[in-house]
Amino acid sequence: MKSFLLAGLASTASAHYVFPSLVLNGVTTPAWADVRQYPTYYTNNPVTDVTSTDIRCNVGGSTVTSNTSTVTAGQSIAFTVAPDIYHPGPAQVYLAKAPTGANIATWDGSGSVWFKIMGEGPSSFGSSGLTWPTDSATSVSFTIPKSVPTGDYLVRIEHIGLHVASSAGGAQLYVPPSLNPDSLSRSPPPPAKLTQLNSYISCAQLHVTNGGSGTPGPLVAFPGAYKATDPGLLINIYYPVPTNYTLPGPAVWKG
Repeated sequence: MKSFLLAGLASTASAHYVFPSLVLNGVTTPAWADVRQYPTYYTNNPVTDVTSTDIRCNVGGSTVTSNTSTVTAGQSIAFTVAPDIYHPGPAQVYLAKAPTGANIATWDGSGSVWFKIMGEGPSSFGSSGLTWPTDSATSVSFTIPKSVPTGDYLVRIEHIGLHVASSAGGAQLYVPPSLNPDSLSRSPPPPAKLTQLNSYISCAQLHVTNGGSGTPGPLVAFPGAYKATDPGLLINIYYPVPTNYTLPGPAVWKG
């Protein structure tokens, strides 16, 4: 019985993924050195509740720390994915500026402080299904807006798995180890009747230099930015195949 349970856990974990490192100036940082290592990172499990504080930086991720990386406004950086993005769905990136006097190493990112700087929906819609830019991706890149003010920030990446999103709470939000899914079938599963969110999330600490005088927004809070019934979270992507898609959360701030 024990071996059966372990095999089941490994199978589940292999379909999940984490964002453990940053890529800065072409150099990949060590795993969990420059990304907050939340306590359950090794499980590969997604966050499953949009009303929980875990939706911010993963389970316990708001209260742990990491190195703080220095970047320049206008610079392109990336999060790595381990092993790769297995599920269909959008990737999004948010920033939150630490309040004056707050220590970014211990700041939890609470309040209406988050603004979206990247959101990737489907790259194409077809009769056979949706195509996503992040399909099988091993990294997700984005640009720090040129006009973002200088200061200390949390950067939050999420990938939302929509493979079981046909009932409220079925979307998956991700942050999670590195088992190889290549031997597994990537055929679309039938629509499931699950009642949990599935979101894969990681947070890192940034010191942004050479910033501008922009006013980022709209500002949102996590939890609070999403509802389980948002059209970007409550959607059957298999049948009938959608002809449009709305990213959850606020509009992207272009800076």
